[in-house]
Amino acid sequence: MTARTGPQYYPGAIQSHWYEDDYPGDAQEVNVLVLHTTEGRALPTYGGGSSAPNLTALPDFKAKRLIWHQHFRFDTSSRALKNLSGGVETNTLNVGQAELVGTCDPDTRVRWVKAGRVQDVDFIYWPQAPAWALRDLAKFLAWAHDQHGVPLSGPASWPAYPTSYANGGGQRMTGARWSDFKGVCGHMHVPENDHGDPGAIDFPELLTLAQAMLGLPVPEKPTTPPVPAFPGRRYFALGQSNTHVTRLGRQLVARGYRRFYTVGPGPTWTEADRRAVEAFQRAQGWSGADADGYPGPETWRRLFS
Repeated sequence: MTARTGPQYYPGAIQSHWYEDDYPGDAQEVNVLVLHTTEGRALPTYGGGSSAPNLTALPDFKAKRLIWHQHFRFDTSSRALKNLSGGVETNTLNVGQAELVGTCDPDTRVRWVKAGRVQDVDFIYWPQAPAWALRDLAKFLAWAHDQHGVPLSGPASWPAYPTSYANGGGQRMTGARWSDFKGVCGHMHVPENDHGDPGAIDFPELLTLAQAMLGLPVPEKPTTPPVPAFPGRRYFALGQSNTHVTRLGRQLVARGYRRFYTVGPGPTWTEADRRAVEAFQRAQGWSGADADGYPGPETWRRLFS
């Protein structure tokens, strides 16, 4: 057994859903944090603890803060990852895990909006998380770094869901890379797993916030490329073939809409392009004529921002 060092309870975390007594886990010195999303709006039951992480962050929308629930000591292995026999270790490889209540799935976001739920009032869509939620998550990362030495670094690629499912974005680590990894990653990066959460969360901003909280040097952010000018609606009609269609399709794939393409986007506008644009528009909460699958200036701006 590895000795646990440092504080084992995140300050202010609630322990009303404590599972370590029923699932003791292994002692470890955490040097990896895995972020998940629950894909729901309430604190999960986790099968009585059989699939629970170390902590869960539940949004308090009125107070604009995350309420943390702790289920295992920080340096105790939890149970939210798939761990196949005969392969690499996942849950027990010095891994701490945090679930974020909300969704990373644009289709789930649309479904909740259609049901009358309001983003940032009734649920968090983590790729567009409000500043207060990112702040409180960064505060947790800063604590893990300061008290347990978890590096404030991680993978460069955080593709949007559902591209991130399985290994659609090429982001999942090999067993060897995982065994050597230290830092913060997502469920989408862990080998032997296929889930794509937490999707396109703003990982660079999380690191920047955490580093600033600790007074660490904050790397200069790369300059965001300008949004390309909208070329006009006439380029996006059945049978049109041009470079603007290719650019649009590639950006849709990068934003998580690969599933609409069987062979990948190309220069000719097809029904696959229209359906992908429609899905993106619906993910913005639009409907009717605003979600007809044909890009206008606002669709273009949001897609490339």
